[in-house]
Amino acid sequence: MDAPPLLNPAALPLAVDLYELTMLQAYLHSGLDGPATFSLFFRKLPARRSYAVACGQQEIAEQLPALRFQRTALDALAGVPGLSPALLDWLAGFRFSGTLRAVREGTPVFPQEPILEISGPLPEVQLLETLIMNQVHTQTVLATKAARVRHAAGPVPVVDFSMRRAHGIEASVRGVRAFHVGGLDATSNVLGGLSYGMPLSGTMAHSFIQAHESECQAFEDFWETSPQPTFLVDTYDSLRGVARVIELSRRLGRTPAAVRIDSGDLGTQAHAIRRMLDEAGLAEVRILVSGNLDEQAIAALRREGAPVDGFGIGTALGVSRDAPALDLVYKMVEYDGRPRAKRSPGKVQLPGPKQFWRRRDAAGRLLGDTLGLASEPPQAGEPQLRALIVDGEPVPGALEPLDAARAHCARELAGLPPERIALEADAPALDVSLTPALRALAEHH
Repeated sequence: MDAPPLLNPAALPLAVDLYELTMLQAYLHSGLDGPATFSLFFRKLPARRSYAVACGQQEIAEQLPALRFQRTALDALAGVPGLSPALLDWLAGFRFSGTLRAVREGTPVFPQEPILEISGPLPEVQLLETLIMNQVHTQTVLATKAARVRHAAGPVPVVDFSMRRAHGIEASVRGVRAFHVGGLDATSNVLGGLSYGMPLSGTMAHSFIQAHESECQAFEDFWETSPQPTFLVDTYDSLRGVARVIELSRRLGRTPAAVRIDSGDLGTQAHAIRRMLDEAGLAEVRILVSGNLDEQAIAALRREGAPVDGFGIGTALGVSRDAPALDLVYKMVEYDGRPRAKRSPGKVQLPGPKQFWRRRDAAGRLLGDTLGLASEPPQAGEPQLRALIVDGEPVPGALEPLDAARAHCARELAGLPPERIALEADAPALDVSLTPALRALAEHH
């Protein structure tokens, strides 16, 4: 299944802030249509974050060549006070004609490093600000959270249970894409899983148990339609629930896939349940846990040696509860051939179109990044920004499958110093240095 057009394609061009339209109108009136470059980056990381996993930029590259203002969108804009017929005429003929360069999906990035840079006529690239920021911000925040959860869980599988409390359907489905890139194993979100090829996983709700006259009858009824069930055992009492699963398994001569506990002291219960299952000859039955988990809780369960075979994580993942936003900005760095920079206190940016190079040793360990101007000779290391769109046309072969992004993310994070990507780390995991040319330009703008 292709990625779902959750926002109707005819409405997608309206995913702008009003000021982009009013500025665009003024640009056209003033003849300000020269070439411009905008850079998407963040100035600082949130607390308890030492990296951000860039995600979503490839979907932008897929959307831009097809972006059109259809008649329904233009008719809607005609009713907005202050927008001129000249602006609507320009929008009717809009086609992105510029260039988009971006880092690979799943790349860990650090303050001031561009996730993407977009160049083209000023009215075009200004118009795209909010759409680009929205798509990349959501997925980058969620891919980063997923990568931290993956780090905490180690080799233990993790399932996304977050759809019900995500901030809307769009965020929940794009979240599945980000969770896959960040390294999670499966999702309960059917639309997201089918859209992005992520395995689906699910069990049952407490309401299924409550709808029956007895817990045992509920388990037996569920088993009749689910050949390899996972039983939720904590509706009334976890250990009693496991005892009923064991009794039913003996009576039917069948073995369930797993049991799940969703409340209470998960570690203590997991130890007790493991003993019960092993003594009953059900050593192959897995124990899954869920219930207000985050990466810290997962790490604590693993430190105490809890016999857990899988984690289900919901709200904390789906809204990235501890760090729900990234200081992501979209800033002009060049107009009409001249570098541009903002000097507002606390919001300083580096001028000029850029490239950054990532250095690593022979074993693949990351040594550091060098951030410089795109016009400079190549520096030591591998250039990170690559062209996805040139002159409005997609670059053949530039877009990668999501599985490649997932593998890339895992390799890159494995190459960072372990102590600098620990869950408690609070500083960038990789040092970023500026080239002399970029430093000199910044000092004079």
